[in-house]
This record gives sequence, structure tokens and C-alpha cells, in this order.
Amino acid sequence: MQGASRDALAQAWAFVEGELSGTQASGTDAAGVGEELFGVVAVIDAQAGLRRALSDPSTDGDRKAGLVEAVLGSHVSDVTLRIVTEVVRARWSRMRDLADSIETLAVLAMLIDADVHPGRGHPAGESDDVEDEMFRFGRIVEANAGLRSALADPALPDDSKVSLVSALVEDKARPVTLRLLTQVATRPRGRSPEDAISDYTGIASRRRARLVARVTTAVGLTDAEITRLQAALAGLYGHEVHLQIEVDADIVGGVVVHVGDEVLDGSVAGRLAEARRRVE
Repeated sequence: MQGASRDALAQAWAFVEGELSGTQASGTDAAGVGEELFGVVAVIDAQAGLRRALSDPSTDGDRKAGLVEAVLGSHVSDVTLRIVTEVVRARWSRMRDLADSIETLAVLAMLIDADVHPGRGHPAGESDDVEDEMFRFGRIVEANAGLRSALADPALPDDSKVSLVSALVEDKARPVTLRLLTQVATRPRGRSPEDAISDYTGIASRRRARLVARVTTAVGLTDAEITRLQAALAGLYGHEVHLQIEVDADIVGGVVVHVGDEVLDGSVAGRLAEARRRVE
């Protein structure tokens, strides 16, 4: 996302944070808003004419807001209507960016719910756990071609995909995680399952305003080792770093860290490979 769309999303993001986690948001059903925003995305994706009208930069913002109120006004909450109205008033570089951004805001609403609204099956302050659970499920999908094919199969009914995800997650994930994973499975919007999950975990990371490091180790790390590694990476990058950790015995020992496109390979296997390259 570039230019005007990037700026528009940043403004919409701040608006949603204010609506759902600000002082005026007490009692607001953030998860319900997220559900409604996912529904709005489905409507926009299904109706090309509406999508063009709402993203047309030559159309006055008030006219687009009026169209949103006419189409959605009786079907969504006042909070959701305010959010969508705010979004369509903005200027978007590409037609698709509008729906993509509303999807981002839907995920954001779900994460806010995990943090600030306890009593719905999970305590507050758990968006970090939701992010980690999505990441782990994404790694399972990447490693299992059969599962990946099933989730990407347009002929497989949505109910079957939901059942598949639920069976794999069972009681190991929070309700918000399960809801986001079923959204990925049933409404991938042209992405592979693993790419859609990566997009959602990226939204969680952005909300924390931090870097995400994918850490591969030969054995599990202790809490003390995790703390030291986080501190070392924070010092290196000058920014808070969240770790997503997986264990892979093939690296023999040490750790491999991916931060964006940068790879810090401190594994035994990596050092041996580098030694072989120098000899050859």
C-alpha cells in the first residue's frame, strides 16, 4: 500500500483505536465491530459497482458517506457506521486498498477486544498470545501440503474448513485466534492461507509498534534466554522486538533470527555451511 492509501489507513487506524480503546469506548463491543467490518468487506468485494463508487477519488466524500449510510445504516452498529464513513471519506490510491484497509481494521478491532474487554471467554491483555497462536498455526499450514490444499480449495464448503481449523486448534487457542483463523480459511480474498495469516500477524505486530523476529532454535529457550535475546535484538535495532519462536533440530545448535528480510544465522549448521563455502 503506497501514497494516499498508506496515509488514509494510518488515519483510519487511529480513528478505530480511539473509537474502541479510547476513554469514550467503555462498553463498546469491539469484537462485534470487527465482525461487522468483516461483513462490510464481503459486501464490497461482492459488489464491483459499490467498490468503484466508494473508492472513486473524484466523488465527494459526503456523497460517499451518504451512500454508506444508505447501504449499511440499518445493518450495522453506530460505531461501525462511523468507522466505515471515516474510511470512505479518505482518498485511496487503488480501488482494492479500500476493502483491504477495512479488513485490516476488522482484525484490529478483534485484537483490541482481546486486550481491553475481558469477560468474553478470555482475560484482557492477550493480543500478544493471539499473535503467537496465529503464527504457530501459520507454520503448521506451511509445513503441511495437505492442510494447505484443503484450506485453499474453493470447492470445500466453509463449514468443513471451519471444522478443520477448530479440530486443529482445539483448546490450544483463544476464541479471538480461532475467529481470525476461520476468517482466513473461509475468506482468504485471493491469498494463500499462510499469506493471509502472515498479514494478520503483521497487523498485530504493527499495533504494538515493534519489530517481529522469527527465531529458530535447536532446542526450546528458557524464559531467561528469551529475555536476553529480546534485549540484545532491541539494542541492535533500537526498537522493541517481539519473538516468534520455533524449534528445529536440523540447525543442530545456536539460533537463526529473521527480522524482515535480514537473517542473523548463528546456528551450528549455518557456521558449517559458511566454512564449507570458504574452503571450496
